[in-house]
Amino acid sequence: MTILSAAGVVFLKDIVHSALMLALSFIGVAGLYVLLNADFLAAVQILVYGGAVAILIAFGVMLTRRRNMKESNPNNRWVIYASFVSAAFFAICGWALIGTDFKPVGQQVNPEAAVEGLASLLLGDYVVAFESAAVLLLVALVGAIILAKGAKEA
Repeated sequence: MTILSAAGVVFLKDIVHSALMLALSFIGVAGLYVLLNADFLAAVQILVYGGAVAILIAFGVMLTRRRNMKESNPNNRWVIYASFVSAAFFAICGWALIGTDFKPVGQQVNPEAAVEGLASLLLGDYVVAFESAAVLLLVALVGAIILAKGAKEA
């Protein structure tokens, strides 16, 4: 499901349908996290990236000025090149997976301890980097709104 919906993001010509396929791809990745017993990461994947896709759809509809909304994804002319790059990427990933000697894990990780450790790292040792990333994302969002507003008035 994840790979097919990711391919749908590339191959669909309607920007809204591409964004919906992106949401489906993120849900598939969250499902993979659940299979790896990383429930917290699965929930964060759905909440954070689900919200990002909703914002992406809103910006895609607001900022796309095309008469025919079905042809609103202008990057689809690169689909042949993207297919070759994707095939090469999957070949390299497959080669790496086949060549890796996976060893079994000795003990099961307690999910509550994993979340607690992640929270203490994010709000302790890495709080400056965490808050800097939040400020950077806020500045990028405000900049995108200013650029979109300026392009609309011009």
